Amino acid sequence: MLMSMTNQKPLLSKFQSFLLLSLSLWGYEPLVMANELIPIGVVLDLKSPVGRVAKRYMSMALSDFYAVNHNYSTRLSLLTKDSGNDVIATASAALDLMKNEEVQAIIGPQWSAQAKFVIELGRKAQVPIISFSATSPSLSPSQNQFFIRTTQDDRVQVKAIANIVDTFGWREIVLIYEDTDYGNGLIPYLLDALQEIDTRVPYRSVIHPSSNNTEIIKELNKLKENHARIFLVHMTASLGSKLFVRAKEADMMSEGYAWILTTGLSSLLDPMGSKVMDSMQGVLGIRPYIPPSKHLKDFEKKWKRNLTSIKIKSKSTTSLNFFGLWAYDTVWALAIAVEKAGCIVHSSFLKQNARNNNVDLATLGIFEMGTRLRNTILTTKFQGLSGNFHLVKGQLEPSAFELFNVIGRTERIIGHWTRETNLTSNENLPNNQISKDKVKQPIWPGYTSEQPTKLRIGVPVKVGFFDFVKVEWDPVIISGFSIDVFKDVLLALPFPLTYVFIPYANKTRQNKGTYDQLLGEINTRNYDAVVGDTTIVARRSLYVDFTLPYTESGVSMVVLMKDDETKNLWIFLKPLSINLWLTTGVAFIFTGLVIWTLEQRVNNDFRGPPKQQLGLIFWFSFSTLAFAHRERVVNNWSRFVLIIWIFVVLILTQSYTANLTSMLTVKRLQPTFVDVKEIIKKGYNVGYLKDSFVKELLIDQLSFNESNLKAYESPEEYHEALSKGTYNDGVAAIFDEIPYIKLFLAKHCSRYSMVGPIYKTDGFGFAFRRGSPLVPYISRAILNVTQDKHKSLEYEKKYFSSQTTCEDQSTTISSHSPSLGVDSFGGLFIIVGIASLVSLLVCVFKFFYSYWPILSNDNPADSCWSKLVKMAKHFDLKDLSSYTFKGEESRVNAVASPDVFQPSLGIDDMQNHTRNSIEGSDDVVIHDDNRNLSSSSRHGDSFMQDVPNSS
Repeated sequence: MLMSMTNQKPLLSKFQSFLLLSLSLWGYEPLVMANELIPIGVVLDLKSPVGRVAKRYMSMALSDFYAVNHNYSTRLSLLTKDSGNDVIATASAALDLMKNEEVQAIIGPQWSAQAKFVIELGRKAQVPIISFSATSPSLSPSQNQFFIRTTQDDRVQVKAIANIVDTFGWREIVLIYEDTDYGNGLIPYLLDALQEIDTRVPYRSVIHPSSNNTEIIKELNKLKENHARIFLVHMTASLGSKLFVRAKEADMMSEGYAWILTTGLSSLLDPMGSKVMDSMQGVLGIRPYIPPSKHLKDFEKKWKRNLTSIKIKSKSTTSLNFFGLWAYDTVWALAIAVEKAGCIVHSSFLKQNARNNNVDLATLGIFEMGTRLRNTILTTKFQGLSGNFHLVKGQLEPSAFELFNVIGRTERIIGHWTRETNLTSNENLPNNQISKDKVKQPIWPGYTSEQPTKLRIGVPVKVGFFDFVKVEWDPVIISGFSIDVFKDVLLALPFPLTYVFIPYANKTRQNKGTYDQLLGEINTRNYDAVVGDTTIVARRSLYVDFTLPYTESGVSMVVLMKDDETKNLWIFLKPLSINLWLTTGVAFIFTGLVIWTLEQRVNNDFRGPPKQQLGLIFWFSFSTLAFAHRERVVNNWSRFVLIIWIFVVLILTQSYTANLTSMLTVKRLQPTFVDVKEIIKKGYNVGYLKDSFVKELLIDQLSFNESNLKAYESPEEYHEALSKGTYNDGVAAIFDEIPYIKLFLAKHCSRYSMVGPIYKTDGFGFAFRRGSPLVPYISRAILNVTQDKHKSLEYEKKYFSSQTTCEDQSTTISSHSPSLGVDSFGGLFIIVGIASLVSLLVCVFKFFYSYWPILSNDNPADSCWSKLVKMAKHFDLKDLSSYTFKGEESRVNAVASPDVFQPSLGIDDMQNHTRNSIEGSDDVVIHDDNRNLSSSSRHGDSFMQDVPNSS
């Protein structure tokens, strides 16, 4: 009624006077009526739930404010215009309010798309445009001087949404939003926030507000075909209510799905009908946190009483509405600002011209006090129904958010978010899929507490090598080394990740296909990942993404071991290699020759006929092997050489004895094959693990004939095939990956060995869909697990402990014989060689040094070469200057033995004497104590050393 009297100012003044007089006569305290009615425009879509509720909230705000502030000299007069859901109608209503009603501020418009043109009108007329519902980030108060937002910008919620997504560990999420300024405005900020937490947005679903049910169902089916499971919905209530009803019809509100609502839809759940709420069971929503207060409780009671009086009992209307609370506080803030700014009705607008067209922009005046009123609103602070009213940069200061879960007809608060603490809960929950103290356990779509989305993980069904993956039925139990590693990896992740193992089996519970076919199921979206003993191969990485390997890599060969050395007739030659035998023989001969050379001039034991001396050279050196030599050595240099040589002989004999003993007493196993080329050349069969990539490696890289390849499935089959050998329908070798070989050798290490080169592979890894954001997280967790020494020891003890009782089979067995080689004794041979050469050179030098002057004096005309030849010819004569012959010196002079070299005689005299002595010395008989001693004439040797000299 008051709003309709705005243009009847004289009549209004009389009515105010009459009302004051009447109240005084009836005994009431006189009310101080507003001296000035300030026209305020309101532009709302009165057909929408927000518009209808906001109008009632603003009416109550006006009544409540002036009931408390009855001494104010100004009073707001709200002039409401219905804009509908039309941008042109909104602009026309705002222009009419400014031009014809001369409003000093406009509350609204309701929608972000409608606000753009109205904001421009407000800037032109300098009339503040105050919106409590236009939340799009595209509307910026900092860029529009006369635009004020008494609600929160949608951008303030993106950090909270990203924190929620990160808390639940979702690495992929689909955005569903309406194709309007409101819907599109938030998307860039959401994408940036999700990118910061490494969450990928593989698809964005844009739905126009005018879309019918058929179009919405078509879009939902497209999402379903793409196996999307996590959705973030950003749209208004009118479109959101249709979306969720259709989503339930498409069975997308069932177990395995998750839905999150932004604040725009979360703040408008109350006006929605029961059918819509039933279709939203398990949905999570985020909305601003309204702190409880006495003022809010009193208002809620009053609100319900007023609705009851007009017989409105629907929950959609009786519950508090967030936009209604912001509208309520907006009226209070504007009432305070108008009073402070000192606004008056008259002479507020200056007309630019006076045309009669009601909507002509040229006739739009300028509000003189617009700037002052705007500044006053921006600095207004009070405690409102929605909390602390404080504008920052032209819009409501960001506050905390609450996370709720739709259960039945209510919203259960499960957590709160603030910039300081992020997502928190006031309750400490037991361990579950969500991190403790983050949020309470939600109830997800399908009325389940298990967090969506579970990873559908394919697991191979194996016939052998159960240590890696073992599938048991009735009930289904999946275990093994690969499974344990995967579970430990999930525990190392910074977020929870739920999963379900699905055996890759047919109806008869047998393996459904090869590993390549299993990995192909990821590409067809039947599985989200594959966990098992899956080898990382280049061609497989074309359609799946692998994590880092969790096992060592490589393909090698396993062969049968043979033990037949003890049955060899010539095993006594095995301790030393052929080269060492030959080197030792040469060293023996050389050493014997050196000793003879050093001793023959000074020792009678080393003198005699050439045959005897040659035999002595061999006998003396080889007899040192058993230390059986009886010839004494008198030359110090000979003793020096002999000491070193005996040391060498001692080491050689001891080493030979030890190696031969080892061969005869210790079981020596040798691989039947050590060279792949030998197997290929002879056309022997080899085995490999069925359905493994090793078959391709054997054909493509090693050039095996496919007809020589046999597939096996278990360690037992490996054992049987290798035991049969190459001629009994068996195989010469088994080619497989090192982890499998280790398990096989752990059970049969005494009979088989890994030999030959290792062909490089990348080991076992977990496979995920191409582009999966989980891969880097899983890879980092694998590093943490595999580098944990305690975990490694635990795996070793549980799955590979039997290997500790065997020899280390991980090293490649050499193809060389175990015989000792020259390299082992090279130093000894060098030492004895140097000692022998030095001794020999010293001896020769002394001989030449002693007798060279004699040759020079006797034959001065001879050449140097002739002198050397003469000395060489007499090098084998006795050296009477040696202490060993000094006792015989008198006998030598008397007998003039022919084999004695006397330096006092000339060389020519000595030669003549030698010839004369030789004549008639064929036979010599000596009688001593009636015994006959007979001796053959020995050329160049004095055999009469121990008997009296006779001629």
